[in-house]
Amino acid sequence: MLDADLNKSQKFVRIIELVSRRGGVQAQVLIDRFGLDARTLRRYLADLHDLGLPIEDTGTAMERTISIAPTYARSGVQLTLAEVLSLHFGRTLYTFLEGTSFAADMEGAIERLQPAIARSTADLTQNIDRKFMAVGEHAKNYANHPDLLDEVISSLLYCNPADAEYRGVRGLGKIYRLEPLTLAVYRQGLYLYARDVTDSSGKIKSFAVERFERYSRLRRESFVYPPQYDPRDQVASSFGITGGKAEDVTARFSPEVAFYIRERLWHPTQRLEKLPDGGVRLKMRVVCGPELKEWLLGFGAHARVDAPDDLVDWVREAHRAALASYGG
Repeated sequence: MLDADLNKSQKFVRIIELVSRRGGVQAQVLIDRFGLDARTLRRYLADLHDLGLPIEDTGTAMERTISIAPTYARSGVQLTLAEVLSLHFGRTLYTFLEGTSFAADMEGAIERLQPAIARSTADLTQNIDRKFMAVGEHAKNYANHPDLLDEVISSLLYCNPADAEYRGVRGLGKIYRLEPLTLAVYRQGLYLYARDVTDSSGKIKSFAVERFERYSRLRRESFVYPPQYDPRDQVASSFGITGGKAEDVTARFSPEVAFYIRERLWHPTQRLEKLPDGGVRLKMRVVCGPELKEWLLGFGAHARVDAPDDLVDWVREAHRAALASYGG
């Protein structure tokens, strides 16, 4: 839609944006852009002045400059109590990024927003760091990877491919040509979803950022960000960050932990059935990745896997190995 086709309220918003810029804007530009005549423009400016905006109109005829007084402060822009609390939690949830540009930028943004906190709200937010707290999980440390994070973020923003050397869980290194698509946060860690160009299938894979031994953004090259790509599709069937083929998983939990299972949503596909002994049966269709296996093992004897068979065998052998390590 052209600016000339906007209604009056919409034109007001655009005009305020233009006159607020440093140096203002010429009257002729406003007339041409918004389809106004000289009389209508004068009426619009008078209306804005009546709203409390210190409109300055300097010069002559259509060459004159329309602007807002540089000393004008947008005092009406204030943060509500809920917005202040949201900023606080947003900062505390990302404590694992301390020492990186992420943390510095967040602190800088919050500091610049301090004048926008209403006086009544400012009084209520005293001691906010003690009244509200986010307890972090076991976090990964990115303080020693500032250049790596900068390269990853820049390649995402500018759609630059990257040559990378990645060290897998078993310590083996591999060379990739990647097209970065999404930077995700999971359990206090950063993961990059990227298309593996070196794979003929062009599969999208996840990479733990700290395991990149080398990540070189190709600044002179770019790729087209896939229009149909949705990062949520990558984790729709996952029990965490690991993708793959989903399977029907069934597990029984004892009465001692049944309340814990019932009070949380573990996966969108989950179904719960109450058992005669007070326990609960959980059914869901998920990827049987390491996150699911570790979660099941964490319940010890209070969880019994019934399906699929491969997962049953894996859990059984893991418990046997654990018992053997104690000499049992």
